[in-house]
Amino acid sequence: MEAKSVAKNYRFMAIMIGSMILGAIVGWIWPVVLDADGNTVSAGATVIKPLGTVFINMMFCIVVPLVFASISSAVANMQSRKRAGKIMGVTVGTFVVTGAIAAVIMFVLVKIFPPVLSAWTELPSEEIGEYASMSEMIVNFFTASDFVGLLTRRAMLPLIVFSLLFGFAVNLNGGKDTMVGKFLEDLTNVMLKFVKIVTYYAPIAFFAIFADLVATYGSQVTVTYGRALLLYYPLCFVYIFTAWPLFARFGGGKGAVKVMFQHITRPAVVSLGTCSSVATIPTNMEVAQETGISKDVSDMVLPLGATMHMDGSCFSCVLKIAFVWGVFGQDMGFNQLIPVVLVAVLSSVGMSGVPGGGYIGEYIICSIFFPEQMEVAFPILVAIGNLVDPPATMINSAGDYVVSYIVSRFVDGKDWLQKALAAKQ
Repeated sequence: MEAKSVAKNYRFMAIMIGSMILGAIVGWIWPVVLDADGNTVSAGATVIKPLGTVFINMMFCIVVPLVFASISSAVANMQSRKRAGKIMGVTVGTFVVTGAIAAVIMFVLVKIFPPVLSAWTELPSEEIGEYASMSEMIVNFFTASDFVGLLTRRAMLPLIVFSLLFGFAVNLNGGKDTMVGKFLEDLTNVMLKFVKIVTYYAPIAFFAIFADLVATYGSQVTVTYGRALLLYYPLCFVYIFTAWPLFARFGGGKGAVKVMFQHITRPAVVSLGTCSSVATIPTNMEVAQETGISKDVSDMVLPLGATMHMDGSCFSCVLKIAFVWGVFGQDMGFNQLIPVVLVAVLSSVGMSGVPGGGYIGEYIICSIFFPEQMEVAFPILVAIGNLVDPPATMINSAGDYVVSYIVSRFVDGKDWLQKALAAKQ
């Protein structure tokens, strides 16, 4: 029975990957055609983009009630409020540590292989656009202006804060034995079933998504940006096969690496295709449940991870800083290691999910390192962010599942995985 289940999972993954490859081929054969003035002559494969947008929008519609129900239920049904605090503390601490590790790795790498070899002689200047003030970002980090403002994926951090407080309130009022506690647990299970229904449409959606991406961006990577991508993309895959096994082994002990690789494919493919950590939450929850991770751990770690666990973004933050310094003909010395790592962690881990702070990571980088060249540096940073977004999102969101191993170690003990595997036999 177990072998059949594994074969079924891999068959679905093969269908998904095949859809992505087929979509990429269609996008390459049927690209967007522009005239000499940059006007669109033929939309190419982008005409089927709505088929992918439907899937992404549906996942976003699922995520808000799923995050609310899962976090609130996890806290409400905990026997110990001390355990809830321990899970949260270990989770946030782990996010910061792994983010700092990622930033240091990229710092060393860009010193060895600089992304820009010679300064640019002509630099375009673009308007930065709107961004939130620091006081607005602090307010938006914790709250929305009203309840309706919580009902959107753009307010994920305020929604998480609200869900935590709501769960604690239910816990104080009787916890899992109350009608509200039972409703939240049942709603979580219903939303996970909802995810399974929507997943049947995923192959069609991924075909359309990749056809649109290749048709639109396939031939627009310059030599300089190409060098940055050749640095970033391989690093992400090396990180998957080095750091993730180490994290899994530390968190789950003997056999954890094998278990991790058996389950990581699904969230990795979903995140790579949707370019959204939020849209990957349901898939992460499914594989966490299959692994044997405690429900209260996964229900808290995975939604928090979608907005705060950003190892891939820490990679890109350091790459962006090194890139712009190279553009201006400046060298990034090791005396800059500490400030660069701190900014990477702050802009990626601390501010990534703040609503109202559009491109806040890029703005923080500009304001600290390039305050006098902001109009030039900002569009360069945004362009790099867009180019590295798919693998960065994969590292961020699929890594949430890996981090749950570390949190489980500190919350449920070193042998939590062995107990979970024994219980399945």
